Amino acid sequence: MAKDLKYLELLSKSFPTVQAASTEIINLEAILNLPKGTEHFVTDLHGEYDAFQHVLRNASGVIRRKVDELFGFQLKENEKKELCTLIYYPEQKLKLVKAREKEKNMSDWYKINLVNMVRVLEVAASKYTRSKVRKALPPEYSYIIEELIHESLNDNNKHEYIYSILNTIIETGSADSFICAIAYVIQRLTIDTLHVLGDIYDRGPGAHKIMDMLCGYHNVDFQWGNHDIIWMGAAAGSAACMANVVRICLRYANLETLEDGYGINLLPLATFAMDAYADDPCACFRPKVDADSKYDEKTLSLIARMHKAMSIIQFKLEGEVIHRRREFCMSDRNLLDKIDFEHGTVRIGEKDYAMKDMNFPTVDPVHPYKLTQEEKSVVTKLLNNFTNNSKLDRHIRCLYSKGSLYLVRNSNLLFHASMPLNEDGSFKELTILGKPYKGKALFDMVDKVARAAYYEDKDSKLKAYAQDFMWYLWCGPYAPPFDKDKMATFERYFLAEKETHKETLGYYSQYKDRKDICEMILEEFGLHGEHTHIINGHVPVKTKKGESPIKADGRLLVIDGGYSKPYQSETGIAGYTLIYNSYGLMLAQHEPFKSIDRAVRDGVDIKSLTRVVESVDKRTLVGDTDVGKELKEQIKDLKRLLAAYRAGLIFEKNIPASRK
Repeated sequence: MAKDLKYLELLSKSFPTVQAASTEIINLEAILNLPKGTEHFVTDLHGEYDAFQHVLRNASGVIRRKVDELFGFQLKENEKKELCTLIYYPEQKLKLVKAREKEKNMSDWYKINLVNMVRVLEVAASKYTRSKVRKALPPEYSYIIEELIHESLNDNNKHEYIYSILNTIIETGSADSFICAIAYVIQRLTIDTLHVLGDIYDRGPGAHKIMDMLCGYHNVDFQWGNHDIIWMGAAAGSAACMANVVRICLRYANLETLEDGYGINLLPLATFAMDAYADDPCACFRPKVDADSKYDEKTLSLIARMHKAMSIIQFKLEGEVIHRRREFCMSDRNLLDKIDFEHGTVRIGEKDYAMKDMNFPTVDPVHPYKLTQEEKSVVTKLLNNFTNNSKLDRHIRCLYSKGSLYLVRNSNLLFHASMPLNEDGSFKELTILGKPYKGKALFDMVDKVARAAYYEDKDSKLKAYAQDFMWYLWCGPYAPPFDKDKMATFERYFLAEKETHKETLGYYSQYKDRKDICEMILEEFGLHGEHTHIINGHVPVKTKKGESPIKADGRLLVIDGGYSKPYQSETGIAGYTLIYNSYGLMLAQHEPFKSIDRAVRDGVDIKSLTRVVESVDKRTLVGDTDVGKELKEQIKDLKRLLAAYRAGLIFEKNIPASRK
């Protein structure tokens, strides 16, 4: 009872009177009966900044649908297209319009579009409290925007008042900044919560831009993918993770993220590669680039040499991890010592394969995993660039503070890749720090160790283990963010036989179509009932071959549709967005994004085919969500505070003087 009173005393500081507590109860009870906010789920962005930021700006096609529903045949198709573009890219569109309308008076254009944008904003704001909308507004225009969206343009009593506001905005030269303010409020209110299910990094050139945008986003959470984890591991000080990060960037000629995004100095690596592989064409290491690549042949040749140099360094560093962490059971991944330098072959399993490349000037056949002095120098300098990097530190801290291995939210279980399973479908045990874990306990322990890699500052042994464990999470068999039998990096570079390139998925991939297995996993995380789902990314859904992202009778949704351009030839599309609003679940299937220039100039939008995954008989309210559960607990506490006030257990404070 004493502890209970102590808590109520603390609560009374925020609600010092009976009136204050009562008012808050009324407010919270009302919020419970509003429609739930719209959640958007995306995954496997892989550095495709332009496409992703467009999807955010158009809210996965939701804003266009709102415009169509609101204006119907009132606006022509080209007018609706221009209005949408103005909402998505206000600054750029205004610049084009001014150039087009320079001989005309912009006043009429401003009036028409301000009125139309206010109408769209009214719809976007209609499901939220005034308080929540107010918090989304820019301070300089907060009062004016509130007046516009809460006063009807059709009200004869307020007609002149509203148009007077709009005319004054134009006359004072504030129309451009006001339009931009409204556009960004519409974008913000259309997506209430954004869930990013992993793999922001690698392949595409704009991961750092995506992180800049998301770290300042109004409501976002991350479920780490294995490509995020190697960046997190590199920033934490894992040399093996760092080597993988640099190698992948070189493989896709993605120097923009490393050099421009994070200021990573690649000169020591370039100097070393030009010396060690001067006469080597490094044909197996030519970067994967589009036909219209911005790099000339000389630069591509240098990148190939750097790519090979980093790959050999990676294999050596990984060999060290595998040797000191026998519990990872990855000795089959050590292949440098399996090379027959005399015959030009490598033994994998019980078979010898011919190597496509046998030029290894830095590999000592007797001690193949020993770094040369030059390689050690390169590793030290690169690792310093990662661990003493303020921008990368800010982004990685954002991934940790707003992220986790998994999330349970509103009857959905979110994780990037896999739940390790045995052949019979039961939960598989993994040993971490000498103890076995499985199911939810495994996920919780993985999350804990991943945080120790970055934040542990007292237990050096734990930190060292955690840094190695981050590399295991990237590519280890049964690691939840990966869950394949191997990552066949060596084989893809050096062997022609496709059989050696095969990476076999864990048993989760075989069982993900079974409703009973998915329900077993959901129940492990405390989710029961008909409207519960697992949501994953990681494995691209081959839509063009007829594969469906909806599995296990709707219990599992795999929403990796190929944001990354290299995957789009497999998927046939350019990404999915799962949308969960008060009416149910919808899946938006996106076509490839052309360019920002075309989007602004011609109004070319991403075409999104939307289908209903699951609808509900009764509209979902805030009270039906996890936030609603929290609000109900707050209401209970406030009612207990009221009772304590009335019983004299706690006394009111700062009682306002009575009015006569």
